[in-house]
Amino acid sequence: MNILQITSLLIVLAGAFGAINYLFLKLPSAIGILVVALLASFGVLGVDLLLPDLGIATTARGLITSIDFSDALLEGMLGLLLFAGALHVKLADLKQQWKVVFLMATLGVALSTCVVGVGFSWLTGMPLLIALVFGALISPTDPVAVLGVLREANLRKTLETKIAGESLFNDGVGYVVFLVLVGIAFPSDDHHGSGLTAALTLFVQEALGGALLGIVLGWLTFRVMRRIDDYSLEVLLTLGLAFGGYELAVYLHVSAPIMAVCAGLLIGDIGTKHGMTAQTRQYVDAFWKLIDEILNAVLFLMIGFEVFAIAFQTDFLVAGVASIALALVARLTAVAVPVLLLRPFREFSQGVIPIMTWGGLKGGISVALALSLPDSEWKPLILTATYVVVIFSIVVQGLTVAPLANKVGREPDLM
Repeated sequence: MNILQITSLLIVLAGAFGAINYLFLKLPSAIGILVVALLASFGVLGVDLLLPDLGIATTARGLITSIDFSDALLEGMLGLLLFAGALHVKLADLKQQWKVVFLMATLGVALSTCVVGVGFSWLTGMPLLIALVFGALISPTDPVAVLGVLREANLRKTLETKIAGESLFNDGVGYVVFLVLVGIAFPSDDHHGSGLTAALTLFVQEALGGALLGIVLGWLTFRVMRRIDDYSLEVLLTLGLAFGGYELAVYLHVSAPIMAVCAGLLIGDIGTKHGMTAQTRQYVDAFWKLIDEILNAVLFLMIGFEVFAIAFQTDFLVAGVASIALALVARLTAVAVPVLLLRPFREFSQGVIPIMTWGGLKGGISVALALSLPDSEWKPLILTATYVVVIFSIVVQGLTVAPLANKVGREPDLM
């Protein structure tokens, strides 16, 4: 199948599964599509067990594996999704929470990577360095999953800003940490240099380079938009910024996710205030909300179908289930340490630690990073464990974070 046929099939299935969810399951849209996709996938596998001569599972597996999920997300959909998410986070709100967001997106990711890496190495006997790679890909919260749930959860504004801001930035930081560790754990001709100095150089180049590129491109787009009063053209300019900026970041070997977040924050705040008319703001907001909803539906559909890429070995599944607890402990560490460090200097809303721990969802980015790993004896185990953690996170945590927030976070809103 060519790219147009594959895209058409995904959109048709996303619409059909969304309708099934709306009429029967009545779950939040993205989670419902994922659940229906999982049920359909397991249904195909079940039919294949009963009627192996039909070869249905083999055909489905061939179709799914022909779609490079890693490239489709990391070099295609992710830029649009991050840009759309960042558009709706205001700089003024983020400024009030920047210390918490910064610590969780840096120190938190580092602590979580270490906790998961050490624990997974102990559980499976995997070399520590490779286990740290697993820690890096499973530690960041997925802004796509998190922001999708936030739309349904109706959380307090300051708490929503903490979760959304952290998920947008720790995704970029986690991706850079992942690239650094992969370069060390799987050395090849594509990775020039090794050791701490090379790792730090790569980190600075990716993180700071991505932020600088996003700010520069966002500012240039804003300056052009100030001179234009044509909502359709201005929508097109934001689309060009998200698409072109992301691909330019990939070409320049700087962090494309961080670029998309910084550009989206600038356009969503300064651009909407000083570079758009009220009509343009309305159209830009509606356009990017629609893009976000459509891509979320397709992404969660693809996550559900990736079950065909998983190795269903008992020891792999047991390690995956154990990794759920490991990931939650690591997430608790990543949230609690920054909060406790800052608590002497500021107040926090009641329940901030349990809500942010349980609300730190994993998603498609973790699966895409696991699929992008070089082939090795440990890749099937990492991929299976990642998938188990992601499915639990989206379905179980995603459906229960709002009730948890309502139960433990009822006091007046604080900084």
